[in-house]
Amino acid sequence: MKAALLKSCDAPLTIEDVAEPVRGAGEVIVEVHAARVLAYMGDVLSGKRQYLLAPPMIPGAGAVGRVVALGPDACELAVGDWVLCDPTVRARDNAIAPVTILQGLTAGDERGRGLQRYMNDGAWAERVRVPTENAIRLGAIAAGDAARWSQLGTYLVPYGGFDAIALQAGEIVVVNGATGAFGAAAVAVALAMGVACVVATGRNRGALDGLARRFGPRARPVAMTGDEAADRAAIRAAAPGPIDVVLDILPPAATPAQVRAAVMTVRPFGRVVLMGGVRDELALPYAWLMRDCVTVRGQWMFPRAAAGRLIALVHAGLLALDGEVAAFPLDRVHDAIAHAAAHAGPFVSTVLTPQASC
Repeated sequence: MKAALLKSCDAPLTIEDVAEPVRGAGEVIVEVHAARVLAYMGDVLSGKRQYLLAPPMIPGAGAVGRVVALGPDACELAVGDWVLCDPTVRARDNAIAPVTILQGLTAGDERGRGLQRYMNDGAWAERVRVPTENAIRLGAIAAGDAARWSQLGTYLVPYGGFDAIALQAGEIVVVNGATGAFGAAAVAVALAMGVACVVATGRNRGALDGLARRFGPRARPVAMTGDEAADRAAIRAAAPGPIDVVLDILPPAATPAQVRAAVMTVRPFGRVVLMGGVRDELALPYAWLMRDCVTVRGQWMFPRAAAGRLIALVHAGLLALDGEVAAFPLDRVHDAIAHAAAHAGPFVSTVLTPQASC
């Protein structure tokens, strides 16, 4: 089969004929129709982002496709089913604290190296092998809609954060860092889950205005200035009542002060979930956390059950997968990577369509 192969971070991707994936126990083979290209994938493949890669490998985290082979342990999946391939692969030998990798992207940490060696190849290929539990049925969709459904991966990340802190309908939410792809998706997901209002923060005024136009008065933009006290006051002023939940999804370039400005707007007994890329230490007042009974939770990716619930929101018409999608055949993988980097932002995505290269 044809695949994009990364032989080294010092060498460009090549399109080559490689061996077909072989299904093992508890695995399925999926024919890939649309595979996501992350905006920062060029930096990952070059080594700039210092993700834990293991070349030679086929990159690509997540895809939409059709099941072509499955094992005897599959009880509901069938050959021909349309599925979302979840790249979040969890080791099966520790149910309480499983080692987790992102297939085709990173081992996560050194504990994941063994699992990565076994499940290294991702979805930038005509077919991909995934654990049975990572092939999540989409229901009946048209073949031409595969690229549109591939957007689910962006929405699943913030959905995992809201799931982790048990977001409830009618609550007031702050999305801190709402002008990037994942932050804007968080606004859409929160509204689809029935919140009363989302206060959306960011520095990009144009992107903030776009959120207000897209979602109407339930989305209230706040342009951040970098003055921690002033930004905190502005967030509270924009909210129609006490803030129940803060989801922080700021990028690596953000500072702890930007995180803190939003986090400390949450009401007593409120909840905070941290999902961003900030690398510096975050200092929060001990007395404030204790006396106000604030819950702070870190969350990476999402639990297994989240994908099925998010798919249900789409089928119910509560969440629209109506972003702009640019599709490239597999043999134009370099163009796709460049396009993804140049068009990063809310509700835009880039995909590879390997079947178009057959």
